[in-house]
Amino acid sequence: MTKPEDVLPPVLPFSPAAERNREAILAVLAGWLAPQAAVLEVASGTGQHAEHFCGARPGWQWQPTEAEPAALPAIAARCARQPGVAAPLPLDVLAAEADTEAWPRRPGGWDAVFCANLIHIAPWPVAPALLQGAARVLAPGGCLVLYGPYRVDGEPLSPGNQAFDADLRDRNPAWGLRRLSAVQEAGQAAGLAFVERVDMPANNLMLRWRLA
Repeated sequence: MTKPEDVLPPVLPFSPAAERNREAILAVLAGWLAPQAAVLEVASGTGQHAEHFCGARPGWQWQPTEAEPAALPAIAARCARQPGVAAPLPLDVLAAEADTEAWPRRPGGWDAVFCANLIHIAPWPVAPALLQGAARVLAPGGCLVLYGPYRVDGEPLSPGNQAFDADLRDRNPAWGLRRLSAVQEAGQAAGLAFVERVDMPANNLMLRWRLA
């Protein structure tokens, strides 16, 4: 008879990038978010960020989402021991343009919406859809935080990001690193005021908008 201690845990999807960047992202988020913040994460991927952030900041309430429903059980399994992480929900920001109620809501709104590494591996319309959706569900004064690589006008693109951008466009011509100025314009159109940029390891950026 199989004993409970003999049952191996499931092998969960794992992102080396999320493992590498989690501490640097957490350090910035800890300075931007209140100790009791309620956060909606868009494109949670493997759930590694949700698990790590709430493990380090037990006062945070974290709502993971993912466009692929098949990814939700793995996120739930990874975060099962973190009481601050809610059961993951499906959210496709582009499809949600036609159904604004598809975005998870919270009484009074979310203190923050967080999204890492999405808009460069998606068609451009995902970016304004993300910004507009976040503006609809944020609490007054709440913030949108994006993490990832960008093209910045007047600044040379690093060799690593040049190669990454070329690889993305080879995989899908609709993908690629986005111009920061274009994302800022989309944020302004959505009613979000750009607040801050923090340069991160590996030529990534942390960007913060506030609901105007």
